[in-house]
Amino acid sequence: MASTQTPLANPAVVGLAGFGLTTLILQFHNLGLCSMGPVLALGLIFGGLAQMIAGYQEFKVGNNFGYSAFVSYGSFWISLAVILLCNKFQVYPSNGTDLGYFLVGWTLYTLIMWVAAMRVHGAMASTFTLLVAGFILLDFAHFGFPAMTQVAAYVLILCALNAWYMMAHIIFKQVFGRDVLPVGKPWIDTKAVESISMQKLAALS
Repeated sequence: MASTQTPLANPAVVGLAGFGLTTLILQFHNLGLCSMGPVLALGLIFGGLAQMIAGYQEFKVGNNFGYSAFVSYGSFWISLAVILLCNKFQVYPSNGTDLGYFLVGWTLYTLIMWVAAMRVHGAMASTFTLLVAGFILLDFAHFGFPAMTQVAAYVLILCALNAWYMMAHIIFKQVFGRDVLPVGKPWIDTKAVESISMQKLAALS
């Protein structure tokens, strides 16, 4: 008997949208194009709360990667907004070095996710590659190389656009009924690795 269960929507379309837009606007701020106000609003609501909700929806469909990424980066945006608000009102203020260590911690987390992203597909791998590079540049910016902030901004703008590309890929695929925006093959092909390993074992036997 055919199942009548309504298919679930993909929560990644919200998580990627929130991550991409908030990242984009923060980089506009870092380039001097807008004030901090929009960054705080997006960091608390879209990049923060909405992205976290998307992550909890990923939990329901058993996607550990999406669950970890969206809940974690949603928490990142809320945490960053709280730090900035605390600095504004001089409540437990954080200096540049404090923020630097905050970013170093997120860099390490992102490195773990970067490895996993290489097994998802090409667009995910490139997004996390840009995110790792952006975090590393921001780390340098907060530990004595402030000029790296602007370099990081351009890298992270590309990262944000990559995230939107993946969002559009998911939406367009459902709307048009075909893969309009391909995301590419995984950078790490476990089948190819296993095949090479088997060939090496065969050569040794």
